[in-house]
Amino acid sequence: MPLSDHEQRLFEQIEQSLSEDPQFASAVRAHDPAHVTRRRLILAGIVTVIGIGVVIGSVIAGGDVAMFGAPIGAVLMFGGLILGLWAQRRGTNVKLKAVDGKASRPVGGSKAPKPGGFTSRMEERWRRRRDNGDIF
Repeated sequence: MPLSDHEQRLFEQIEQSLSEDPQFASAVRAHDPAHVTRRRLILAGIVTVIGIGVVIGSVIAGGDVAMFGAPIGAVLMFGGLILGLWAQRRGTNVKLKAVDGKASRPVGGSKAPKPGGFTSRMEERWRRRRDNGDIF
């Protein structure tokens, strides 16, 4: 149902006053799911690049530095990758909530989450292999 002219003008005035308030805009942006996901992905990329740099630098330096630096760099590198995957996955499952916290709807893809997740899929594959007589 379209808004009346009066409601449309009120809506535009409210929108204009909210867009002119920088404190409100920064508060909304700080809690925006897309902004938070983007920030986490950037952080994950930086940690991964630092980890790669530490691994390469410690191997080039050689000696005792390589013995301690390479594992630390590998942990940073893989930690950054896991952080990135976690952030990306969490960003697709974000829900918007009403101010009072009663209503919510999923944001992002329209696909519904599969019940059970990874372990249920693996168990189902195992059952199918056993039932079909497949060994590998």
